[in-house]
Amino acid sequence: MSNKTVKSNKNIKTVALNRKARHDYFILDNFECGIVLTGTEIKSVRAGNLNLKDSYASIENGELWLFGVHISPYDKGSYYNHEPERDRKLLMHKHELIRLRSKMREKGLTLVPLSIYIKEGRRAKVELGLAKGRTSHDKRDMIAERDAKRNIAKAVRQNIRNSDY
Repeated sequence: MSNKTVKSNKNIKTVALNRKARHDYFILDNFECGIVLTGTEIKSVRAGNLNLKDSYASIENGELWLFGVHISPYDKGSYYNHEPERDRKLLMHKHELIRLRSKMREKGLTLVPLSIYIKEGRRAKVELGLAKGRTSHDKRDMIAERDAKRNIAKAVRQNIRNSDY
């Protein structure tokens, strides 16, 4: 069974992306896992009322937990509404968790949520990335490379427009 996330299914609705994670970290590997939510939390997630900024995942006592995700209280909820910043348990097969723990023992690796999505209209899933932090020098190189690619593409487009095909 592959641990890579395959998002080619048409029944996937992405509700939140962590764009800053790809900027701040090198993503070495991706994992898909379920998330344990209460009734009002899943309704709020389906409405897209969540934020992945400054969130991370960790293995504690043999279980995978998600920290720092802000899920806004459900508008139509009563006094049974959830706490917005509580820790949430993630669901992953035990053999995948053991393999993940062994990979995380390397120095400088962390688990970062890349996205939260609804799969097949029913289940909320979290895409975790095994990540290694980037230095400011790496970030500058990445930005320079992206700008160079953009300038090359722009020059090619202008060259095609000016030619007589």
